Amino acid sequence: MSLTLPRLLRRPRPTLRLRLTLVYSVLFLLAGLALLAVTYLLFDQQLKAIFERQYVSEPGKHKELFITRNGVTLSGEAALEWLREQQAGVHDAAVASLVVQGALALLLVGGLAVGLGWLLAGRVLAPLNLVTETARRIAAAPMAERGLSERIALRGPDDEVKDLADTFDTMVERLDRSFEGQRRFVANASHELRTPLTLNRALVELAMHRRTASPDVKELGESLLEINARHERLISGLLLLARSEQEPADRSPVDLADVVAHVIEQNAGAAEAAGVALQEVTGPAPTTGDALLLERLVHNLVENGVRYNVSDGTGWVRVESRTASRETVEVEVSNTGPNVPPYDVPLLFKPFHRLGDERPVTGTSAGLGLSIVRSVAVAHGGDVRARPREGGGLVVVVSLPRAR
Repeated sequence: MSLTLPRLLRRPRPTLRLRLTLVYSVLFLLAGLALLAVTYLLFDQQLKAIFERQYVSEPGKHKELFITRNGVTLSGEAALEWLREQQAGVHDAAVASLVVQGALALLLVGGLAVGLGWLLAGRVLAPLNLVTETARRIAAAPMAERGLSERIALRGPDDEVKDLADTFDTMVERLDRSFEGQRRFVANASHELRTPLTLNRALVELAMHRRTASPDVKELGESLLEINARHERLISGLLLLARSEQEPADRSPVDLADVVAHVIEQNAGAAEAAGVALQEVTGPAPTTGDALLLERLVHNLVENGVRYNVSDGTGWVRVESRTASRETVEVEVSNTGPNVPPYDVPLLFKPFHRLGDERPVTGTSAGLGLSIVRSVAVAHGGDVRARPREGGGLVVVVSLPRAR
């Protein structure tokens, strides 16, 4: 409420189209008023000039002037005075007619000018609106690099607006190449690193199983195999992270309740060995997506819940699937465990960040579990939120679009 109230109280800002229309209309009305004033002055001067030129400019001409009006004949100065009165009446009537009718005509044409200005402003700003809509679609994409395939491709005259659109397309194209190169590098590097790790494991196992291998060599081999296994998990995690950041090409119907039941069955042995009880609450949660990636999402959450738990045999992990609304389904994983500071929760979704004092070399976690969870959720059009659980542990909720 505190975030939306200022937006509600904030006055709507005028659009550029409205401001251009207002400026154009004001300038047109000012020009029309100036034209009307100049016309009035020219008409008034011309009317006076005609009278002066005919009756006043030639001395003695008005003495020969005779006018009969209603049986009364006027001559000389009297006739000239009567003509002046008539000229004044005609002048006032003409001026009133000019001002009133000119003002009405100005208002009518001004109204047409406002409408025409609105249409012209919309047509001129249409390319800018296209740039804005494209930028909004890119910004609204689930991930920063997901909408970089958008292009404006503006057609039209080679002017400043087209230069802006072309520059925007060039910038987006470079960003797209940069993100694509980064994903390709991670995938290629992970693939290339698998071969030497496999070779290392084979050599270590060969040295350990020799008849002449001493206990020290076997102990060293076990440590090396453990480190090698961790490196293999790290590379597999990097491959999965690179894959999960791409939107699934083929989507199929998936019920998260089935995924939860399958993952619980897979992790039952590891949870029992760690002294952690698994609690399953499955409700219908239909969605669409890559079933293997969604299974990995739930698996990582359950695995983290088991790994980061209490060690006194009273720990538990609760996994629930449900339909949250007409638009979303959710998977919630909560567990007992150490207290997690609220400020540390966002860091858990960053790659290679581990909870507590687990060391990068000796720890069993590669630090990619929740990063993969977030990438898979975002790639499927959903999101992830987490909060510390009262009494210790964490509550993680994954929201995904509901299958229609």
